[in-house]
Amino acid sequence: MKKFITLTLVLCSINLAFAQTTVGDATLPNTLTVEDQNLILNGAGIREKFWIDLYAAGLYLKSKSSDASKIMAANEPMAIKLHIVSKMVSSEKMINAIEEGFEKSTNGNTDPIASEIEKVIGFLKEEIKKDDVFDIIHTPGKGVVLVKNGQKKGVIEGMDFKKALFGIWLADQPADDDLKESMLGK
Repeated sequence: MKKFITLTLVLCSINLAFAQTTVGDATLPNTLTVEDQNLILNGAGIREKFWIDLYAAGLYLKSKSSDASKIMAANEPMAIKLHIVSKMVSSEKMINAIEEGFEKSTNGNTDPIASEIEKVIGFLKEEIKKDDVFDIIHTPGKGVVLVKNGQKKGVIEGMDFKKALFGIWLADQPADDDLKESMLGK
């Protein structure tokens, strides 16, 4: 009986270890559940700047894909998880990066989604510190839900906004080319 319990505990530990992916100093789950749908980790990587790891990011989809354009345009459940791994990431720096990302992902045409961008900026004004985790979750018919450390911050509607937001990491001029490739599973 003792051997059976030990074997069971070992097998459970192995299963839990495989249910996560380590990316730099962060651990991301291999699956997320959104609106009763299981999403799988498509790919994950590190956002770096000047050789400093800033955050780990994972892209979650219903099924694996390496086509950034299709992912950005898809009106299906998907998510991006950001795990802050550096004390250098602040609210101000994240806001600046998000604004720059929207500029690049929309080719400078942010006017149609200006009010939505302001909402995102409002959600990011709260202090950001190492080990904070952000979930950016798109749900068809509802919009993009922003969650920080498990607490819902708000919902922003509109497919143009969703496409631009996911484009920060997946568009032709992403925040980080290597991170984009990693998120696309390449």
